[in-house]
Amino acid sequence: MTENILELKNITKRFSSVEVLHEVSFSLRQGEVHALLGENGAGKSTLVKVITGVHQPDGGQIILDGKRAHFGDTRESREAGIAAIYQELSLFPDLDVAENIFVGRQPTTVGGRIDWRKLYADAGNLLDSLGVHLDLKHKARNLSIAQQQMVEIARAFSINARILIMDEPTSSLTLNEVADLFRLVRRLRDEGTAIIFISHRLEELFELADRVTVMRDGSYVDTCTLKDVTRDELIRLMVGRTITNLFPKQDVKAGDVVLKVENLAREGTFRDISFELRKGEILGMAGLVGAGRTNVARAIFGVEPATSGSIQIEGREVAIKSPQLAIQLGLAYVPEDRQLHGLIPAMNITSNISLPMLSKYAVQGWLQDKTERKAAYGAALQMEVRANNIWQLARELSGGNQQKIVLSKWLSTNPRILILDEPTRGIDVGTKAAVHALMSKLASEGIAILMISSELPEILGMSDRVIVMREGHMTAQFSRAEATQEKIISAATQAVTSGSIQ
Repeated sequence: MTENILELKNITKRFSSVEVLHEVSFSLRQGEVHALLGENGAGKSTLVKVITGVHQPDGGQIILDGKRAHFGDTRESREAGIAAIYQELSLFPDLDVAENIFVGRQPTTVGGRIDWRKLYADAGNLLDSLGVHLDLKHKARNLSIAQQQMVEIARAFSINARILIMDEPTSSLTLNEVADLFRLVRRLRDEGTAIIFISHRLEELFELADRVTVMRDGSYVDTCTLKDVTRDELIRLMVGRTITNLFPKQDVKAGDVVLKVENLAREGTFRDISFELRKGEILGMAGLVGAGRTNVARAIFGVEPATSGSIQIEGREVAIKSPQLAIQLGLAYVPEDRQLHGLIPAMNITSNISLPMLSKYAVQGWLQDKTERKAAYGAALQMEVRANNIWQLARELSGGNQQKIVLSKWLSTNPRILILDEPTRGIDVGTKAAVHALMSKLASEGIAILMISSELPEILGMSDRVIVMREGHMTAQFSRAEATQEKIISAATQAVTSGSIQ
C-alpha cells in the first residue's frame, strides 16, 4: 500500500443547530480495504455523504491526491473517481444489465443515437475485467441481490472509480454470495482500488479489511490495524463500554400453545409447514436467503395468505386473509425490509408509530392529536429512540433507530404473538444487544415470538427451539440444547438431516 489517496481533516457537519459530525478525521490509502465502524447514528452515513458530495462540510478539509478538494454535488465527486454502493440498490428494474451499467452515459453514434453495439461490447469487456459473468440482456428485476451488486460495482468502474464505498453490501447475501463478493473486493484492492467498507458484522471486517476507523456520536474515536485489535476491543471503542452479554436470553417456562400451523402452503412458494409456538417462547426460524421463511411469516400475518393448510390461534382455527384481521387476533409483524414494508420514510415518528392503531386515537373519525402524540412519545421513549423530536421524519434516522420505530409501532398494538423477520439486520452491536434484551423481556411477559434470522449466533443465542427451512419446506427442528451451527447449516443446505420434523 502507498500514500493516502484521500484524507478528511477535522470535518464538521451541522443540520440546523444539531452537530452530527464533530471534527472527524479519516485517511484512505490506495490499495486497501478500510472499514468504517460505529453504532447506528455514529455519523458514518453522513461522513460518506460528505465524501460523495451529497452534503458539504461546515468545517474541515477534504484532501484528494494531496490537493484540497471540494465536491459541490455527487457529479463532482464521481468525476474525481469516487463511487458508492448503498444498502438500498439503485438499478432500474426494467433496464438490462448493460443499460444499467451505462445509464445516462450511453455511447452514441455520430448522429447522436445510442450506439448499442458499442454499449454491449463495452459492458461485456468491463464485466470480463472484473471476472463477473452475467447475461448482458438480462433485466435487472430478474437478478439476485448479489448479481445486482455486481452490476453496481461494474457501473462504478465504468466511470473509472479509484475509490469505492460499500455500505452494508452483505446484509442480504447468502454465504456463497458473500464469498464471491469478497473475492471481487480483494481483486479490486490488489489492483489498487481504495475501498471503504461499512458493515456491522465484525467477523467480516476481520476477514476482509486492512484497517478500521471507529466513530461514536459523530466523533472520531480511533483507527486500528485489524490484525492488532480484538473483537471485544472494537466493541468497546464503538459503544464506549464493554458488552458482556450480546444474547441476554432469560430462561422462561413456555406456556400453552398460542399459534399452531399445520401443513401450511402457498402454491409455488412453500409447502407442508407445521409447527407450534407457545406463550413465552422464542422460536427461531433459520435457513439460507430464499428458503421461504419470509413467505411463511407473510402468510401467517395475512399479507400473502396461504392457499392450503390451517392456522390456529389459542386452539381456534382462523382464516387470516389480511393484516387487519391478524392485528385483531393479536399478531404483530416486524418485516425484513424496514424501508419498504416497515416504515413510511416520508412520515414522522409519531405518524409511523400510530399507523396500525389510528382508530384507537380517533373520535367520530377525527384524529385526536394530543392522544396520538402522547402514545407515540411513550412508545419511542420506551425503545430509547434517538431523535431530535417525535416530529422528525423517519428517513432522517439511522437504521437502528428506524428499526426501533418499527418495533415501537407494533408493540403499541399489545400483541400476543410477535413475528420478527431479521430483527437486527443492518444495526450495530449495541443496538443488537438492546433488541435482544427487549425480546427476552417480552418473552418473559408471555409474548410468543417467531424470530427469523440469517445470523446463526442470533438463532443459537436467542431461540428456545429452532426450525430450519430449505427451498420452501422444513427440513429439521432442534431444541435449544440440540442446536449447533453445524446441524443448522446441514439442515439448511441438505434435503434430509438428522434433525426431526415435529
